[in-house]
Amino acid sequence: MSTPTTTGPGPGLGFSGSDTVAGYVLDRQGNAVTLRTLDGAPITVHLTATTSGQRLRNLGEPYADVTTHLYDQLTPGTFLFCYGVNYPDPEGGHFQAAQLVLVSEPGAAPGGSWPFERPGWWTEQLRQLAAFYHRAQFGDGEVDFDNYRTDLRNSGEKAVRQVQETDTISRMVYGMASTFLLTGDERALTVAERGSRYLHDHMRFVDPDEDVVYWYHGIDVTGGREHKLFASEFGDDYRAIPAYEQIYALVGLVQTYRLTGDPEILADIEGTVRLFEKFFHDPRLGGYYSHIDPVTLSPHEDSLGPNRSRKNWNSVGDHAPAYLFNLYLATGQERYRRMLEHTFDMIVSHLPDRTPGASPFVRERFHADWTPDHAWGWQQNRAVVGHNLKIAWNLMRMRATLPKPEYQALAESLGATMPAVGSDRQRGGWYDLVERVADRGRHAFVWHDRKAWWQQEQAILAYLVLAGYTGDGDFLRNARESAAFYNAFFLDHDEGGVFFTVLASGIPYLVGNERLKGSHAMAMYHKAELAYLAEVYTRLLVHREPLDLYFRPMPGAAYPDGLLRVSPDVLPRGAVLLDRVTVDGTEYRDFDPDGLTVRLPDSAQPLLVRARLRPEDG
Repeated sequence: MSTPTTTGPGPGLGFSGSDTVAGYVLDRQGNAVTLRTLDGAPITVHLTATTSGQRLRNLGEPYADVTTHLYDQLTPGTFLFCYGVNYPDPEGGHFQAAQLVLVSEPGAAPGGSWPFERPGWWTEQLRQLAAFYHRAQFGDGEVDFDNYRTDLRNSGEKAVRQVQETDTISRMVYGMASTFLLTGDERALTVAERGSRYLHDHMRFVDPDEDVVYWYHGIDVTGGREHKLFASEFGDDYRAIPAYEQIYALVGLVQTYRLTGDPEILADIEGTVRLFEKFFHDPRLGGYYSHIDPVTLSPHEDSLGPNRSRKNWNSVGDHAPAYLFNLYLATGQERYRRMLEHTFDMIVSHLPDRTPGASPFVRERFHADWTPDHAWGWQQNRAVVGHNLKIAWNLMRMRATLPKPEYQALAESLGATMPAVGSDRQRGGWYDLVERVADRGRHAFVWHDRKAWWQQEQAILAYLVLAGYTGDGDFLRNARESAAFYNAFFLDHDEGGVFFTVLASGIPYLVGNERLKGSHAMAMYHKAELAYLAEVYTRLLVHREPLDLYFRPMPGAAYPDGLLRVSPDVLPRGAVLLDRVTVDGTEYRDFDPDGLTVRLPDSAQPLLVRARLRPEDG
């Protein structure tokens, strides 16, 4: 089975068209450059007197032109993207190169080095993202979340809709907390702390009878008054409480709690976890329901319509990456590890399709009894490519703390099969929604062949973790090729931030909601999570280099046993050591190198803890 492809270089259609090709330089003869594409096929692109070239650049970096010495850069092994015009030709097409983006840099290794593997590439990208969202929401003034708006235009300007959604605030909080983790930037921490406080004061509902916390969908602040939006306003979930909205309400709170140990934040987190266990969890058959009724808190009400008594990937699996791994990292508590284990046991038991000749993609929607639901809404029997990659990534993370063979087996199986069925082997990048069942050898596109930013994130992180844990060269190659496409085409060097969607060729798609930098679907979370964890995985797992992290424990920090846990992610015990700790700039010795914990000193003031981690053999 193969991935769907649009017409590209080759005989194709009987007319010319612009397109992109990605590949490694094999040879150059005059102005003809032969590339090996991602699926191993050769293609020749023809340079002209007007072909331009630039090097891949990060957010905040200037344009790096190489046009005047372009031919000298096209050495064997160099990885590049070529945008140009493909002309029909009886001998197989003629691809005329207009623009080249050279990704790999000259270096000792064949083909050179990858710029996004330099120490600090992803950290700087995160710093630039934080600056963009800080400027968009607060300008140069005080950090005041009364002024926050969910919808942001491409430039960062606030749109007309006067709504503050809980999840998008929490996603911004996550991004700012992660920025502090990697940089120690106090301005980012201020945003994270004030955003957490705003969620607590404005978006939280406490049910003392049930001893749970749940979160409003958001607030409409039109006309300067505050109108609570209790149930979801989003079309798929209208007038229900979807599990994923409650899940993502925690994403920023948990990351901020990791930094500060704020007991009030921890109480809100624990109250929401009780909500999941009391009202979303299925104690008989396992897993978590996708929606509950806003009045009865039951998943079985007729008012839920097609979401009645349903489970899906988001309601079962999204707990882990959004908040549960980080909550376990911060507390070390066994109850959260057991909740993670239950989540991944449900994934490996029910999501893979093990019938003969089955689809390589997982199943994503289910009835209460785990019977697959292939009739729900837009999903039907279709695959979200990024969800398959997300499952592979998080199974490998779980394997680090609980090495069940079935976790690694499914992760490696998905990692091995997804490139052929979900990625673009001509241009690079990963597709969105395809049919699960192949027709005439291809998994057809459902709506389009565009590529969304968050699905590229899942690919990069999945293959970095797979490569870091297994040492497999193919996994590392997929990680690099995925990171190359993302950094080449999704970074907005004019306005800042990251594009929502690009065309198959990599050109930004700025239409409808996909033109926005802030919306119900897009805030700061996925791009910040990518930057934070790509820095962690590249430094600690791939290149075996040290990494510094920053924490700001408050007086009376509510860390179990008084221990600050500084592991950057769920990593195999012994893979990383805590090498050095400073507290307020002074060397500090009371830490456990193997356990990655710091016993905090008594203090009446917040502390600045800097922790240096290094690979065990680094």
